[in-house]
Amino acid sequence: MQAFEANFDGLVGPTHNYAGLSFGNVASRNNEKSAANPKAAAKQGLRKMKRLADLGFHQGVLPPLERPSLKLLRNVGFTGTDAAVIERAAAEAPALLAAASSASAMWTANAATVSPSADTSDGRVHFTPANLSAKLHRAIEHEETRRSLSAIFSDEARFRIHHALPGTPALGDEGAANHTRFCSEYGTKGVEFFVYGRSEYGGHGAEPKRFPARQTLEASRAVARLHGLSDDATVFAQQLPDVIDAGVFHNDVIAVGNCNTLFCHQRAFRDQASVYDQLSTKLQLLGGAFNAIEVPEDEVSVADAVSSYLFNSQLLNAPDGRQVLVVPQECRENARVAKYLDSLKDRSTSIDEVLVFDLRESMKNGGGPACLRLRVVLNAAELAAVNPGVWIDDALFGKLDAWIETHYRDRLAPEDLADPGLLAESRAALDVLTGILGLGAIYDFQR
Repeated sequence: MQAFEANFDGLVGPTHNYAGLSFGNVASRNNEKSAANPKAAAKQGLRKMKRLADLGFHQGVLPPLERPSLKLLRNVGFTGTDAAVIERAAAEAPALLAAASSASAMWTANAATVSPSADTSDGRVHFTPANLSAKLHRAIEHEETRRSLSAIFSDEARFRIHHALPGTPALGDEGAANHTRFCSEYGTKGVEFFVYGRSEYGGHGAEPKRFPARQTLEASRAVARLHGLSDDATVFAQQLPDVIDAGVFHNDVIAVGNCNTLFCHQRAFRDQASVYDQLSTKLQLLGGAFNAIEVPEDEVSVADAVSSYLFNSQLLNAPDGRQVLVVPQECRENARVAKYLDSLKDRSTSIDEVLVFDLRESMKNGGGPACLRLRVVLNAAELAAVNPGVWIDDALFGKLDAWIETHYRDRLAPEDLADPGLLAESRAALDVLTGILGLGAIYDFQR
């Protein structure tokens, strides 16, 4: 059955700021406490969506979550009016206010793990929202994420949206940032590839010493079971612990896959040759031929990969059959990475073109092109069942661009989070947005 890969990018929220909340994410910590530009961030992401839609890719948008989260602040003991809650939190627990105000849901690669209907036992597209239990500012996302996904993929005959796994260290789940899928064609059964950083119950190798491993083997296996995936079409691999310690907090900072191709660094996985063998063997049984493009350490170091986000790229199949690599501008500003990309035309790889995007505001907070999108493989019937208001075209781009211009600030410093007016501005913006996207009352303040 013919199917397509659709990308749903997260729309950057009005409270986009640099609070440095993500230990282990080098860019996030390096830019801590600097002033952000929410308007520029949202427009940079929107322009990427529009350009890819113009090139013929199926491009959707996911809405921001309501921030600051008054639910979090009230759950930790702040009371009174909404304004009083924010003012007290700013005075007594500014770190909690920063967590409640984070716009990190923009990185929808962490929104969920998605398995297409060709792979699942019940023939539906399965979504499991990530519990993101490693970080407070992200652990509060999954209920709202599930609500958004349910509004967009509402046909229960075609879509199954699970609840997040229990939010415990043993089941730490970071979503599609640690998951990809290999296949010969999008509509045929594929091999789903889960990458983890550690095992809660041991026996699966060393763990990083400097930064936490956020994804567990137990969580990856649980998601595979929930989605009804078969053992002969799943592969589980561990990240190199010392690479996590170098700032590779998710697998999508060191590897990206699409169809039968894995584009990765030489030091992405433990026992990398065995990982390739497993993927190749299982994909071959399904009629596919696995293709690994491995970037050598002596050409691009792990530090280069982390600073440029070379692998936090999108690897896409264009409508004309070419394979396109979407990278951030930072890849052109790193001499070694730029040299490698320029050499692709002379190498025997499946990558035909490199597209470069300015995503500076997202990159400064530790997220590149791949972080901003959730991949969903859909056949024609499933594509038609998606809420039509979320597909990017000229009309929606114009509406969203004007919406951002009207509702977003062009400067947001850490001290601005104490302004109760930011909550009012954010709610007003989101209230308008649900009408633009046709999502209904998905936010608590609308109910």
